[in-house]
Amino acid sequence: MLFSWRALKQAGVIGLNARNSRYIMGYNDRRRYPLVDDKIRTKGILIDHRIAVPEMLDVIRTQYEAGHLHSRLTQWEQFVIKPASGSGGDGIVVIAGKRRDYWITAGGRLLTLEDLQFHVSGILNGLYSLAGQPDAALFEALVHSDPVLQPLAPAGVPDIRVIVFRGTPVMAMIRLPTRRSGGRANLHQGAIGAGIHLATGETLRAVMDRRVIDHHPDSDALIPGFRIPGWDRLLELSARCQQAVGLGYLGVDIVLDARHGPLVLELNARPGLAIQIANQAGLGRRLEAIERKPDLESADLATRLAWVHELADL
Repeated sequence: MLFSWRALKQAGVIGLNARNSRYIMGYNDRRRYPLVDDKIRTKGILIDHRIAVPEMLDVIRTQYEAGHLHSRLTQWEQFVIKPASGSGGDGIVVIAGKRRDYWITAGGRLLTLEDLQFHVSGILNGLYSLAGQPDAALFEALVHSDPVLQPLAPAGVPDIRVIVFRGTPVMAMIRLPTRRSGGRANLHQGAIGAGIHLATGETLRAVMDRRVIDHHPDSDALIPGFRIPGWDRLLELSARCQQAVGLGYLGVDIVLDARHGPLVLELNARPGLAIQIANQAGLGRRLEAIERKPDLESADLATRLAWVHELADL
C-alpha cells in the first residue's frame, strides 16, 4: 500500500462508503442519473448548453442494424464504438484506421467486419451496460490529441478528470495511456494517473499500478511539472457541465483535441476515488470546505472558480 490507513484518514481521504452515503446519495438526485448514464442523452444536453463534445457519427439500436453494419462503416476509417450506458471504459473500441478488409484498433489489433458486428451485438444485449440492461451502440468521431500533450502521452489520447462538487471544481487528474493499456486512458487497464494542482494546472507526481512514478514507462518523459494549457478554461468548462445536468457531485472527463480544443468526453455521477491516490491528497477536506461556504446556492460561477485557489492547498 502507498500509505497506512491512519495516514490516509489524516490526509482527508474518503472511502466508498463516505462517497456513496454522504456525497452521491446526499447531493445527486436519482431522477437525474439518466442524464449522465446515457451518453447519447448527455451529448444532447451538453450541446444544448453550448458545450463542445466529440461528434456523434451514428447510433445502432437493433440487431438488424448490427447485422448490416458494413454499409455504415464505409463512411469512416477512424471512429470509436461505445456502449451508450457503459461504465469504467468497458466495451469501448477505438478504430484508428483500415487496411483492406480489416479495421485497426489503437492498440494495433486487426478486426474483421464480423468482429465488429459481434461486438456491437454484445453492446445491444447489455454486455457492458449498467445492470446488464439492453443498450445502444454509439459511434463517435475519433479524437486526435493536441500535440502539446505528446511529451506526456506518446501514444493514445489522455483525458482530464475533474471532480465538481456543488458547482466548484475540487480535484483533478490527467490519465495517460500506455502501451500496456492499449492506448486507452483507463487506470484499471494500465494507464497512468497524474494529479493536477487545482490552481495552476501543473501536473504532480503520478501513480501506475498503485506505485508512485515520475517518468512515463514508454517514453521516459518526466511527468511532474507539466502545465496543462488553458487550465482556467477547463475548470470553467467542468463547472458549466455541473450546471447543465444539475448533479451536486460529478466527474467530468475532458480531452484536448488538436482541431477542436477541449471536448467533454463524458460525465459520471459516481466518479471513482483513485483521483485521491493520483493527487496524494484526500477529497474530504475540500468537500467539507465547500459545504461550509456561506450563501453557496447564490454564488455565481466566477465566485465558485475563485474558491479553487484556497482548495488547492487543503
